[in-house]
Amino acid sequence: MVRILFVHPDLGIGGAERLVVDAALALQNKGHTVSFLTNHYDPEHCFEETKDGKLAVTTVGDWIPRDIFGKCYAVCAYVRMVYAAFYFTFFLAKKERYDVVFCDLISLGIPIMRLARPNPKILFYCHYPDQLLSKPGNLLKKYYRMPLNFLEEVTTGQADGILVNSKFTSRVFKETFKRISVDPDILYPSLNTKYFDETIVQEKDQISGIPPGSFVFLSINRYERKKNLPLALHAFKKLQEHVSPHEWNKLLLIMAGGYDDRVLENVEHFDELEDLAEDMGLRTKIKLLRSPSDREKLFLLQRTQVLVYTPENEHFGIVPLEGMYLAKPVIAANSGGPTETIIHDQTGFLCDPQPTSFAAAMAKCVKDDRNCERMGEMGRKRVQQRFAFEAFSNKLDNIVTDLVNKGDESKKQK
Repeated sequence: MVRILFVHPDLGIGGAERLVVDAALALQNKGHTVSFLTNHYDPEHCFEETKDGKLAVTTVGDWIPRDIFGKCYAVCAYVRMVYAAFYFTFFLAKKERYDVVFCDLISLGIPIMRLARPNPKILFYCHYPDQLLSKPGNLLKKYYRMPLNFLEEVTTGQADGILVNSKFTSRVFKETFKRISVDPDILYPSLNTKYFDETIVQEKDQISGIPPGSFVFLSINRYERKKNLPLALHAFKKLQEHVSPHEWNKLLLIMAGGYDDRVLENVEHFDELEDLAEDMGLRTKIKLLRSPSDREKLFLLQRTQVLVYTPENEHFGIVPLEGMYLAKPVIAANSGGPTETIIHDQTGFLCDPQPTSFAAAMAKCVKDDRNCERMGEMGRKRVQQRFAFEAFSNKLDNIVTDLVNKGDESKKQK
């Protein structure tokens, strides 16, 4: 049995959070002891497994500001994570023994956590280099980011093991972090399919306002501008040109995603999408939902006919797997992680990130129900064969046990 601590900045309901929760459950199922250390945790805005007693969660440093007058988000996030690292090293690790620390998103705490005794191994999961997620800015921002980018690379390289979520991210990792000579291992995110198979959606979990017999397109993404959500609106509007009035009357676009009123971008972008839908004359054809619960999201995935996934160069993208497992064809941008999960014309469509391309694929689904169902069935089989939770669990278990065994061997040699 290995004792593992997961260190994650904000244990909310995004894709990164889904990955670390699934990783914790996978290792727990293998007989290991797991727990979480985070800077922020809200029982009203989290995955069910973190509030039903399955996973222990400790929150530290939430009193540290998330920004300074709407700026310096990265610096504040780094300071919060450094605080958590000090808490682990000089308090938590003195109370309990930990063999492995699994951290992700922010690497700055790694050198501090390496000071803990008795020398836990550090495993870092890189969803995507943080410096590439920062929007380009003026000269002042360039100099602001320079030390942060340097520290990200240096501290990432100090991990005992590095994982990435796709071949795409592996290539970007090596191009970005040229000082790091180690090739990261690829650990594809997976689905906890047991949850999808065993969870029963009750009447209270069903979303109201969906007309019976409607053909539903579903978009699930956090309300962030980088997710390219306006593309779904523009493509849906363009779709009107490809279908008959009778078909158009049946169509509905539902946009659901993570929404945190502490995050200004979430608030602003949600309002922008509402305004855009109004300007395009689509307000009655579009439903925008804030932070649906796990069961509400499951209902939406069951109810929809087609999943629309708009981000460009997405690092991996867990949502397409969720849609495919529930036998829904997925329409996604032809870049990044979706090119490794979706097979064009077989489990969905990989499109240019343009309204015309997305609309054409959407029209094919509307006009050919049988092909739509066929692609959905093939998508489910692909997830079962390539992204099964059991395979994910076995690979992660091997990585963790190998990491610990190598550490034990090096201690014996000393």
